[in-house]
Amino acid sequence: MLKKLFNIYRFLFPKSKVIFNDLQRIYPISTMFGFDRGTPIDRYYIENFLSANSKFITGKVLEIGDNIYTLKYGNKNVKSEVLGFDKTSPNVTIIGDLTKMETLPNKEIDCFICTQTYNFIYDVKKAIKGSYYILKEKGTLLGTVSGISQISRYDMDKWGDYWRFTDKSIRILLEEAGFKNINVYPMGNVLASIAFLQGVVIEDMPKKQLLNKHDKDYQLTICFTAIK
Repeated sequence: MLKKLFNIYRFLFPKSKVIFNDLQRIYPISTMFGFDRGTPIDRYYIENFLSANSKFITGKVLEIGDNIYTLKYGNKNVKSEVLGFDKTSPNVTIIGDLTKMETLPNKEIDCFICTQTYNFIYDVKKAIKGSYYILKEKGTLLGTVSGISQISRYDMDKWGDYWRFTDKSIRILLEEAGFKNINVYPMGNVLASIAFLQGVVIEDMPKKQLLNKHDKDYQLTICFTAIK
C-alpha cells in the first residue's frame, strides 16, 4: 500500500534534477530517505547483498512485517513466514517479539532475513539473541543495519529510533548472542553517505558504479551473514 502511495506521489510531483555540487543546502532533497523520488541509496546495498547470498534463502524463511525479499530472492520452494507484533498486517503468520523469547518459535527457521530492524529496538542485545533462538542449527541470519542515516521520523514517533552501528559493534553483538560463523560487510563511501542523507536516489546517480567503492570510514549500511 505504501509503495502504491509513493508511486502516485511521484507521478503527481515529478522530481527535479539534482545538482550534485550544491553544498550550501541546509534542507534535504527528500525527508523520506528518497522513497518519494525513487530507490533509496541504502536499498542498493541491501538488495545487492541479498542477491549475492540468495543461496541461504531456502527452507523455512522468516521476515518481519512482509515477505518481499523472501519472494524476490528466495528459492522457489521456500516456506515463507512473517513475524509481527500483531495481525495488523495480513501477511503476518507468527505473532511475537524478538526481545521476548517466550513469544518466539524455537529452532524452527532455516533463514531469517532481518533488514534495517535492529536500529529500532532498544534492547538490541535481546533482539539478536532472539534471532539466534529461532534459527535451526546451521540456520542463517541475513541482516542489515544502518551506520550513517537520518532519523526515521515514522519509527521514532511510533516505537523509537535508537542505534547506529559499525562493523565492529554488530560483530561483537552477534558473537555475544552465540553466532560463530560471522561475515560482516560495511558498505558505502562519502559520496553514498551524502547522497543518502540528502534523499538522493539511485535514479539520480550519474554513475551508479561509484557506489561500489567502499570506504570503511563511511559505513552507510552494514550487511552481515551469521550462521548458528
